[in-house]
Formats: sequence, C-alpha cells, structure tokens
Amino acid sequence: MSKDRRKYFDQLAATSRKYYVPWLSSYMRICGDINVLEIGCGEGGNLLSFAQAGCRVLGVDMAEGKIQAAERFFAEEGAEGRFMASDIFAVKALEGQFDLIICHDVIEHIQDKEEFMRRVRLYLRPGGLAFFAFPAWQMPFGGHQQNCRNKVLSHLPYFHLLPKSVYKWILNRGGESPEAVRELLEIKQTATSIELFERIIREGGFRKVDRRLWLINPHYEAKFGLRPRRLLRLPASIPWLRNFYTTSCFYLLQ
Repeated sequence: MSKDRRKYFDQLAATSRKYYVPWLSSYMRICGDINVLEIGCGEGGNLLSFAQAGCRVLGVDMAEGKIQAAERFFAEEGAEGRFMASDIFAVKALEGQFDLIICHDVIEHIQDKEEFMRRVRLYLRPGGLAFFAFPAWQMPFGGHQQNCRNKVLSHLPYFHLLPKSVYKWILNRGGESPEAVRELLEIKQTATSIELFERIIREGGFRKVDRRLWLINPHYEAKFGLRPRRLLRLPASIPWLRNFYTTSCFYLLQ
C-alpha cells in the first residue's frame, strides 16, 4: 500500500508540474509570495511543485492515513508543506488567507455543493483563484468504477449510468465490499455534470476565468502513457452530449 501511495504521489506531482503549474502561471505568479490550499489533497502530490516553487502550501484531507503519507513524502522530497486531517467544513480560521485553492477530483464527492463553494469563496483572498478539476459524470468512468477490485467491473465503462438498483446489484454480484459499494453509490448520488457545475458557479457568484474540457485527461499521461487531448470545439459546445466524452473538466474561477 505504501508503494502504491508513493506511485500515485509521483504521478500527481508529474502532472501538476507539467500541466497545472504552467497553465496557472498564465494567470498568476507561482512563487513564494502566495498561499495555496488544496482541499482533498490526498497524499499531496498536486502540491509538491507549488511547494518547490516556494509557495506556502496547506493540504486538507479527511483520510488521516493519506495525510500521514503526504507528510512523509514531502519530507522525503525535502519540501515544506502543512497538512491537516479534517473535514474542510470543520476547519476554522482560514477565511481570506489563500491566493489559490485547488480542488482536484473533489467536487463530485460533495453532497452540499453550494455550501462547499461558499466556503471556497470565504477562504480566497480578494482576487484569488480557484482551480477545479473533475470528471464529467457521464464520461466512461465518471462513477469511479475503475477503483473496483473486480477486474471486469474496473474496466467496464458507462455501467455507472444504469439505474441505482441495477448498479448496486452488479457491484454486489461482482464481489465489491459493502464499504466500496456505499462509496460508489454516494458518487452516483452526488454526480457532477458540466451543466450542474456551471449552474453552481453562476449561482455562487464566481467568474469563469478559463475552462478546458479534456477528451484525454492530462493525468492519463503519467498514469497510462496517453497523450492529453482537449475536446474539440464543436462537441465541447453541445450541452449534455459533451459529458459523455469529457474525462476531465478544468475550471479556473475568481
């Protein structure tokens, strides 16, 4: 498990260094003058390149084991960063502190998205930016079924779109643990389409600085050796249909 976590940390760090930092650098200076918060930071891989650029980074995640891994991996890299094992809704005294907030593969897990976005706005400094990345719900693996232990189910696209009762039956028959089934059903309940996210940011008072819809997620380069590709303009402009082809949605908000 430790080796798996280190591998995932390295993959995220490589993706962040090659794609996230250069993109964000078009809109802000990534340097020691800024405070960066990642909500749902996991093992901290996304934050490494920001810390190495001198930024002050804070990672928050509910999983204590992942936070311990993040602290260990940062120490191994000689990088400085603070990490906290907590529900972001329970964290106090962060208001107005951050120039950049990163939410990578998090919003699709959140039940109360409106309150979550309100918290993000609260934590940003005036003029600060928020970077969201998430898989469109209807994309081939939008249900995160790639995490299934059953090898057939982990490679089966789109079956998360089946009715809840059928989906649950397949997961149970496939031998998934009760905890795994519960987590996958929670993601189905909190499904995030492009249209839903666009509505939430409008209602939350955010300004959309940039949006990039990916046919092949940049993270797939480090993970699978696939070259990232953005969704072509025409399919990207067609509501709902675009969700079936968008493996990752990048939003930069202010």
